[in-house]
Amino acid sequence: MLSQKRENIKIGSHVKVVQKADQRTGKLTEGVVAKILTNSPTHPHGIKVMLENGVVGRVKEII
Repeated sequence: MLSQKRENIKIGSHVKVVQKADQRTGKLTEGVVAKILTNSPTHPHGIKVMLENGVVGRVKEII
């Protein structure tokens, strides 16, 4: 639930995201949030972010 609310995710947060290509397998990629891409306050599949290494995905876990 925490990963579905924009207010819980800050730039610099350590998170695990699922990339578009990995949605079927559910493979998570770990990294640090560089940019928050979702504008709405909530999203049922997780807030979309860009990590510092350029990976874009939806937050599944906040570490």
